[in-house]
Amino acid sequence: MRKVDPEKHAAKRRLILDAAITCFARKGFHGTSTAEICAEAGMSPGNLFHYFPTKHTIIAAIVEEERQETAEIFRKLGEAEDLFAALLGFMDTVLELAGDPTYSSLALEIAAEAMRDERIGTLAAANDAELQGALAALLRGAASLNQIDRTVDADGAARWIAAIIDGIFSRVAIDPGFKPKHEGTMLRLLLTRFLRPQG
Repeated sequence: MRKVDPEKHAAKRRLILDAAITCFARKGFHGTSTAEICAEAGMSPGNLFHYFPTKHTIIAAIVEEERQETAEIFRKLGEAEDLFAALLGFMDTVLELAGDPTYSSLALEIAAEAMRDERIGTLAAANDAELQGALAALLRGAASLNQIDRTVDADGAARWIAAIIDGIFSRVAIDPGFKPKHEGTMLRLLLTRFLRPQG
């Protein structure tokens, strides 16, 4: 029995996911065929199906990868001395991602597919719950260090920050004049006035 080379397997898997992301961002999940993903990846359908038996499993893998990346980001944020500054830095990253046409299109495709496909909806909801939990933990940590107002409801604030993140991507889709990278100063001001101790 032939042994699988983990590095080659991971590289092929990465190639397929990158090709799928490009196609999904360009034409949407339903507008993209597996043949188009194969063409973008430069491989045969048989090769693709060896790694991902269906288009749905590709989508699920992208959503899971996003969850892992977000968890790693928040693990690093939690190690910062200034947790409020870390939160602002995270929001800068969100604005940068929203300004990337491929990423922003993919984010909206995932949100739309979550409404249509219960399996993707379950994965997306789990990701959102983890994001809100991580945001709330960051806010509680910042409050304990007097970096934000101690009276702020961390869970409620986390829900609103998650809603702002969703809104940023929606605004990109409907407002051609909205340039996320140019909105960082205002976003930081809003969060600072809302979260910093008053008085």
